Amino acid sequence: MTAGFPDGFLWGVAHAANQCEGSYDADGKGLSQADVIPSPQAMDYVNIGDLMKVSREQIATAVAYHGTEGYPKRRGTDAYARWEEDAALFAELGIKALRMSIAWTRIFPNGVEAEPNEAGLAHYERMFTRLRESGIEPVVTISHYEMPLHLVTELGGWENREVIGHYVRYAETILRRYRGLVRHWLTFNEINTTLIEPYTSAGLLEDPERPMEPRSYQALHHQYLASSHATRIAHEVDPANRVGCMLARMTHYPATSDPDDVLEAQRLNEMNLQHTDVQVRGAYPGIVRRYWREHGIEIAMEPGDEELLAEHAVDFLSFSYYMTLVAAADPSTYGQTGGNLFSTIKNPNLPVTEWGWHLDPVGLRVTLNDLWNRYQVPLFIVENGLGATDQVLPDGSIQDDHRIDYMQRHLEAVREAIADGVDLLGYTCWGGIDIVSASTSQVTKRYGLIYVDADDAGHGTYDRTRKKSFGWYQELIASNGASLG
Repeated sequence: MTAGFPDGFLWGVAHAANQCEGSYDADGKGLSQADVIPSPQAMDYVNIGDLMKVSREQIATAVAYHGTEGYPKRRGTDAYARWEEDAALFAELGIKALRMSIAWTRIFPNGVEAEPNEAGLAHYERMFTRLRESGIEPVVTISHYEMPLHLVTELGGWENREVIGHYVRYAETILRRYRGLVRHWLTFNEINTTLIEPYTSAGLLEDPERPMEPRSYQALHHQYLASSHATRIAHEVDPANRVGCMLARMTHYPATSDPDDVLEAQRLNEMNLQHTDVQVRGAYPGIVRRYWREHGIEIAMEPGDEELLAEHAVDFLSFSYYMTLVAAADPSTYGQTGGNLFSTIKNPNLPVTEWGWHLDPVGLRVTLNDLWNRYQVPLFIVENGLGATDQVLPDGSIQDDHRIDYMQRHLEAVREAIADGVDLLGYTCWGGIDIVSASTSQVTKRYGLIYVDADDAGHGTYDRTRKKSFGWYQELIASNGASLG
């Protein structure tokens, strides 16, 4: 052990293809569901939930338009074209792992092709090879908030059981192609958000005749099955492969010590952990089955489904952590934060970010211990970071001390959790480089240690500049955490 972090700890950074790559129609890539999400300005939205809902009419308009104006994720931050430059910066940073995703539509443009797109396969093979040559372990998400648009418009997204087969063919293709180059795989990004943002996470379109919640639970069941199939294939292809699930962890505190508030916090925590119960323990928990009964939700299952879930559980549990939330039996008596997808009762003990998220480093230690005590499988923090406005000073530097302070305090909590006995594989901060925000489609909500010269409208050189946090994290990695103090 060194400075509280184990030898071989996977220090890294994280991003997603649909938020950084751009080049939305290059080298045979098809349209993904992310490519038709318009900018906030185009939507003139009132709240973030409006931006995450996409209608068939909006999709038709987007498909007819062959350009990037008004569609930020078609531009990303130009990482597809500049991947070699970015890989060199990551090598300079000294990271041990890059958590990234493959764009499904670069491999199967419409999701239903008999043969994969070789240009897409070759692109990622070059990237993974370069990363390994630099001593960087790729940690690859198979599906991260994007899927072929064709599967959304023609099949109805993950609500349709047929999508499982298309995902499995895609997963097997990349698992076999990148055997030995990639050994850490995540099946889905933040799978629980299928219940929060069903279009983004599961490709479900609004239908006034059909309530969304039952459809979302059906989509989740199909995603769980697909995850188990991918886990099975990964182990068959290479026994050295390790497969993880990925959860947006939403740790809830009770608003007071009133037993009803405590019970509500417990309920919400259990509902959040239903997803890892299925993927780690291999079975649906009783609380979700009760929820289905009480809300008239019937899940179409086929013989063998539950056996598949039980037999092919994941090897490790990865999760994102940005904030904690507060629960009360009667939340109407409390003020709310403005925290994007995860708005919550305001915690008077915690400050909030520019975007309304609670800043709670201690909550990360709480979360790590809760997950370890519940599951006793290795954990992996694959997203943790601060979305903030960064200023370029007259000398060209970006003095993001706010981000350094955020990472310092969260990593101190991580070190304490490891001392508590938590088995933690690594930490990949979100994100290594500025990206288009998943929730707000902004570039100016910046997460990176590397600044990208671009604004929300797509103007700029897209040149890369190291922020102050880049040097801070570089030193931290080189010391395996000792420079935390």
